[in-house]
Amino acid sequence: MNYQTFPPHPDLEALIKCYWTLEVPVQPAASRQRILPDGCIEMIFILGDDVKRYTSKEAYILQPRAMVLGQISEPFFVEPTGVVHSFAIRFYPYGFANFTSTPIKALANKETPLGLLLGEKIADDLEHGIVHAENTAERIAIMDNFFLHKLKETMIVDNILKSTVDMMLSAKGNITTSLLLQGALSKRRQLERKFFKQVGMSPKQLGKVIRLQAALKMLLNRKSENLTSIAYESEYYDQAHFIKDFKEFTGVSPKEFYKDDELALSSLIYGKD
Repeated sequence: MNYQTFPPHPDLEALIKCYWTLEVPVQPAASRQRILPDGCIEMIFILGDDVKRYTSKEAYILQPRAMVLGQISEPFFVEPTGVVHSFAIRFYPYGFANFTSTPIKALANKETPLGLLLGEKIADDLEHGIVHAENTAERIAIMDNFFLHKLKETMIVDNILKSTVDMMLSAKGNITTSLLLQGALSKRRQLERKFFKQVGMSPKQLGKVIRLQAALKMLLNRKSENLTSIAYESEYYDQAHFIKDFKEFTGVSPKEFYKDDELALSSLIYGKD
């Protein structure tokens, strides 16, 4: 598997975490892969063969070839049908809301075709440009230009929301809503409305995802295989609390995580990200 990340234009760094590409040759026996929540929204262009996304143990859909994957709060299972070649944009939790009028919560736990969010003509032109670009640098230039043009039309990023999410990322999710509000609990509902509108989940849920990501990185980098140590370093109340959150978002226990061959792709992405 060849997974690479690239920085966006400097004027987009506040909204876009990175561009990324994934290339995997045809596998003799392709297996489904578990995609884990990470608090980010992705815009993905499938340039290779189709990709299945399982909706149950056996049933599946073919993912749209140009789509936005909203906030996920449960593991997704995907499986390639042949060659994997993807180009994508990973937005910060509040980033994609600046480029669509669709409520972010409506995108949760599913793929939405790009045409439904940008309009068919704009989406078709964008997809045509990405598909026929000669290389990744040209694709990044196309998307940089597109996003910069959209920002000139309207800039709606909420600085309070951005600073709040930045605090959560800096604290690796270990920060309470009351501390975020600096004691002004009367503003809790206002903050939660902002989060649902631009992030797609509550501050508490995003904090849990961010904290889980920190624990995942410890597991993936084998810094510690002692669950008590990981729970302590990630500031969980106790090991039981850590295991409960881990299973909620990944579908497996931390011990099963090490043996799960469905996590090869997630290990590659989240171990490097």
